[in-house]
Amino acid sequence: MTSLYALFSHIDSRVTAWMGRHGIRLLRISLGIIFFWFGFLKFFPGLSPAQGLATRTIDILSFGLVGPDVSIILLALLECVIGAGLIFGVFLRTVLFLLFAQMLGTVTPVFLFPHEVFTQIPYAPTLEGQYIIKNLVLISAGLVIGTTVKTINNEQLTNQM
Repeated sequence: MTSLYALFSHIDSRVTAWMGRHGIRLLRISLGIIFFWFGFLKFFPGLSPAQGLATRTIDILSFGLVGPDVSIILLALLECVIGAGLIFGVFLRTVLFLLFAQMLGTVTPVFLFPHEVFTQIPYAPTLEGQYIIKNLVLISAGLVIGTTVKTINNEQLTNQM
């Protein structure tokens, strides 16, 4: 029994060390893929389930100055830029700032269109509401990645010297 525990402990230590070495990078890349993918879909009318709600939200937030045809392209570009920055690990401070600003925008339909976000306010979200609520995980992932930006920048500077 002791050798089984020792084997488990050894494997556990190796797996935990691997996760420690690669977890943040994999989180950053997977978050980038999500942003890039969802942004890319917005370039093609009707493919993004969030398109209508997003364009109506931007219309209200811009006081009607940015129409739906322009807003969806701008949102698609923003999300693709965030995604590419995360995937490639470049300009992370700026990318994370854009991510958090974009996330603020994605939360506003909860207040602007509560009847579209919930079937029973505030505890039974629609599909769009679930889409918004899952952003809590994306925000948390951005926060975790943000804690490493200084370390990543220092490592990149060290590798360039």
